[in-house]
This record gives sequence, structure tokens and C-alpha cells, in this order.
Amino acid sequence: MDPHPAPMLSVITDEGLATFTPEQLRSMRDEFQQFVLQYQFGLREIETKLGILRDEFQLTHDYNPIEHVSSRVKSADSLVDKVLRKGVAGDFESVRANITDIAGVRVTCSFVKDAYRLFDLLAAQDDITVLEVKDYIATPKRNGYKSLHAILAVPVFLSTGRVAVTVEVQFRTIAMDFWASLEHKIYYKYAGIVPDGLVAELKDAADSAALLDARMERLHDELHGSRATPLPPAPGRLSAV
Repeated sequence: MDPHPAPMLSVITDEGLATFTPEQLRSMRDEFQQFVLQYQFGLREIETKLGILRDEFQLTHDYNPIEHVSSRVKSADSLVDKVLRKGVAGDFESVRANITDIAGVRVTCSFVKDAYRLFDLLAAQDDITVLEVKDYIATPKRNGYKSLHAILAVPVFLSTGRVAVTVEVQFRTIAMDFWASLEHKIYYKYAGIVPDGLVAELKDAADSAALLDARMERLHDELHGSRATPLPPAPGRLSAV
């Protein structure tokens, strides 16, 4: 009998009280870190592709369709919350199959046309697989939200082999991004229960942002109508060109 047994840690789970050794906890931690690391690599792949497109556009066409790019991998707490809300099994394969926004990239574009063009150029690349597209620009949500959402699978090559990683990429204009940021802050402040009057004002602001987008794009097209080297047309079916 071991006179110095390893300490045990008890954790309350959905199935009741579970007990783990420190070695088991370290193994679980390491497995989670490896799981999340794949999504961080997936983000790098998408960000690299966007950076190449941005630099090539700037050099070849003297035009940058990307204002800025931001990315994130869900925190452990956020991921657990979503797994519980959706009723997904807790094993990593189930999470991988059912939670498609663990890794997220937001691409803020100058104009609506750029959002479609960038999506189409990404989707046309041989190693990208388009799993799902939700076009909230063409069909906005009832609250006025506009954005083009795409779930893409990108290959990541590890020492153990190739892994297909899903990444959610959102394409927005500057006006859409500003509106969405403000809307998020308002809903957070009111814990999701926003007064009807404020909801109506948010919808009106979204409509105003859409009009601003259209006006600024028209002015831009008038200014650059005589461009010596025309921009390439967006190749995909979602193209707004």
C-alpha cells in the first residue's frame, strides 16, 4: 500500500461527482491545448491568405480592399457554454463536428463589393473547402445586422499529419462593423433585453449605414472609373459585381 497516495480532486459534472488524479488533469489540459492549437494554426493559414491577397491587390491594382483583419479562438469558458447550450457531447470529435466557430476571423472591407470579392477569391483557392455560407448582406437579419458569414475548412499540416480545421470568416464593411460593435455593447448592457424603442433605433441606424455604404461605393466608383488596371472580377457565385 502506497503510504503517500497521490492527491485527488473532485469535480461536479452533469453526471455527478467525478474524481481525478493530478496526472489525469494534466493529460486533459494537454489534450485541450493541442485541440485549441489546431484552430490557432487554422487562423494563421486564413490570415496568411488574406495578407497575400491584400499585398497583391496593393501592388498590382494600387488598391487595398481590406481595412483590417481581427481574429480569435474561443476561450475555454465560451466554448464550454456553447457546447452546453447546443447539447453537444463533451468529447473533442463531437465538439469539432458541431461547433464551427471555435476559430473566427473578421475581415473589415471598404465596400460591399469588396466583401463578396474577397470571399470569392478565398473560396476559389484549391485547398479551401466552403462548408456553409450565410449571406446577411443580401438578406439582413430582422434587427438590421449585415455581414457575410462563411464556414471554411483549411488544411493544417502537423507532425502527425494533415488536419482539416474549420474557421468562420465574417466579411463586413466599415459601416457594418461599426453598427455591429455598438449593437453588441447595447445588448450586453441590457443583458439581451433591449427596450423596443432602442431596438427600433438600432434598425434605423442599420438602414442608414446601408445607405452610407451604397453612397460611398458610388462615389468611389465615380472617382476611380478611369482606373488604368481594372480590378479582377470576383469569380464566385456570390459575387455582387
